[in-house]
Amino acid sequence: MGGGGQQTDRIAGTNGRFGTYTWEEVQKHTKSGDQWIVVERKVYNVSQWVKRHPGGLRIIGHYAGEDATDAFHAFHPNIQLVRKYMKPLLIGELEASEPSQDRQKNGALVEDFRALRERLEAEGCFKTQPLFFILHLGHILLLEAIALMLLWYFGTGWINTAIVSVILATAQSQAGWLQHDFGHLSVFKNSRWDHLLHKFVIGHLKGASAGWWNHRHFQHHAKPNIFKKDPDVNMLNAFVVGNVQPVEYGVKKIKTLPYNHQHKYFFFSKSLYATASTGMFMESHWFVWVTQMSHIPMDIDYEKHQDWLNMQLDATCNIEQSFFNDWFSGHLNFQIEHHLFPTMPRHNYWRAAPRVRALCDKYGVKYQEKGLYEAFVDIVRSLEKSGELWLDAYLNK
Repeated sequence: MGGGGQQTDRIAGTNGRFGTYTWEEVQKHTKSGDQWIVVERKVYNVSQWVKRHPGGLRIIGHYAGEDATDAFHAFHPNIQLVRKYMKPLLIGELEASEPSQDRQKNGALVEDFRALRERLEAEGCFKTQPLFFILHLGHILLLEAIALMLLWYFGTGWINTAIVSVILATAQSQAGWLQHDFGHLSVFKNSRWDHLLHKFVIGHLKGASAGWWNHRHFQHHAKPNIFKKDPDVNMLNAFVVGNVQPVEYGVKKIKTLPYNHQHKYFFFSKSLYATASTGMFMESHWFVWVTQMSHIPMDIDYEKHQDWLNMQLDATCNIEQSFFNDWFSGHLNFQIEHHLFPTMPRHNYWRAAPRVRALCDKYGVKYQEKGLYEAFVDIVRSLEKSGELWLDAYLNK
């Protein structure tokens, strides 16, 4: 277990009994090499286990000093199995006088969300319909076969090449959504099959690394739109996003690129792929616009230590449901439900959505839904606004 048991011996109370801790004590253990988390009021020392964590080194560290109960349930389809691995890491529990939630989080909201998850599980919303994924994989392979046949029979003329490029871009985009399903362990009861098929689809159909995807994407889900924790908002100084970072960069006089024009070069930055492949050009635009339409226009900030529901709703929004939108986005038009329940098979998001909306209404949490075109426009508007904030701070502060 990566040495967790040895640390337990040193920290547990006398006579082999575990200790009890306050939130203040737990929150002292947030640094690399000294990290505690709380799951269902039990305190775990994960300082060494992080190095062996299948989900990656950083994701647990992002919850150091916090209640990680909802993240724990969100990412692990087989809770009982995971609990066996956690036993050597257990060092105690919260004192009876301590609340279950840290940092003044709304306990009633958290409990209602957990009750909602239990109801959805009882109603079968986490059960897969195998035919859905068989047909999805089948239509990808069919598109690939059609593209090959067209090249075989009609050659590489301009018209045929354009048709084949569209077909291949469609197949590759849909394969991207399928690897996403396997990567989230949302298809098979046994997660080993999910891992195996994930490696096949992302490795052989997409030409990417499953390990790289896991390392980045689970961090994104654990702390979406949070600087220094979500890799997806690390723009490598090519863009500034949200309302906080642009001002920060402007005050520091950081000008790697003219950010006040970033809403214009956003499109052209994706167009660079055209030099390699027309199909890749189309696929890259398809992927980026779909994945960013639910995140870039939303709140992007540093860690606020919110509860699971508020954190995910601040960072995500939905796109209106239709057969086309479902297919085009790989059901990521239900981004809210996907982020709240990442192991839920995507064909069941529509069942969860009304329940989630009702819970948000009860507690005054904003549940955003917009049209596909509006969502695309909002990406550009958001980048333009961030650029203007940067320019104002750069010139005047």
